[in-house]
Amino acid sequence: MTIEEGIEEYLSSLAVERGLASNTLAAYRRDLGQYAAFLEGRQPTTGLVVEYVATLHGSSLAPSSVARKIASLRGFHRFLVGEGFARDDPTALVETPRLPRRLPKALSVDEVFRLLDGPDRRTPLGRRDCALLEFMYATGARVAETVGLDLEAVDLVERTAIVTGKGSHQRMVPVGAHAVSAIEEYLPDRMQLKGSRPDPGALFLSSRGRRLSRQGVWLIVKRHARRAGIDKDRISPHVLRHSAATHMVEGGADLRTVQEILGHANISTTQVYTKVSPQHLYEVYVLSHPRSR
Repeated sequence: MTIEEGIEEYLSSLAVERGLASNTLAAYRRDLGQYAAFLEGRQPTTGLVVEYVATLHGSSLAPSSVARKIASLRGFHRFLVGEGFARDDPTALVETPRLPRRLPKALSVDEVFRLLDGPDRRTPLGRRDCALLEFMYATGARVAETVGLDLEAVDLVERTAIVTGKGSHQRMVPVGAHAVSAIEEYLPDRMQLKGSRPDPGALFLSSRGRRLSRQGVWLIVKRHARRAGIDKDRISPHVLRHSAATHMVEGGADLRTVQEILGHANISTTQVYTKVSPQHLYEVYVLSHPRSR
């Protein structure tokens, strides 16, 4: 895979999984295009990356712009390794200047419930969409994990599913009662969608009987968000994942459990959700610390 091809794969992933705005995607494209031009067809190495970063620091760019370009570069190479397109990350030793961490944007519980109530359960595709949305909210699964989920990986009796995350790491996630019920209702429609075609093995199928794509999930989420009266710029599959995590923390789930469910490698990634509800964090502290009152 060439650097240019890798950039296109990365931008597609950002658009589908994180729902980034067109202006943000354009900034990523410019940053990575500049990096590709610097490489001039050479394979990226740690030495070349260090040299490129040095040119950024030596330019007239604002520190925030340099930090953004370095972050774009690191995100790009991590994506290539995570998706199996590359073996090594040449940016592993490059430090990104620390910037204030943004809170993950999340929908309210009422908004999510409106979203989940949107699909028309009288139709096969409506029942599929309902099962899909319920599963994603119940598990906080990434969109790639959701479309990669095979039917045999779901145990409706035990209410669990085995999802394959980044780096092909597998984890078991609980599947709530509403999601189990929606999947059970959808399964006969899955056979109808498959028709006489060879079974692709996926739980969620497209209208053509194939494994649902990430772009397909993105369109489903956007379509039902519009029906639920949720602004299109506030919703994406990734926002649904953020919402699931936020609501779990606000409901009393401990961070280690949320970390395990979401498949975060580091607890620091999960800790950002405590910032969403400081009142909840304080209430837990008052109830648990012997010298809090």
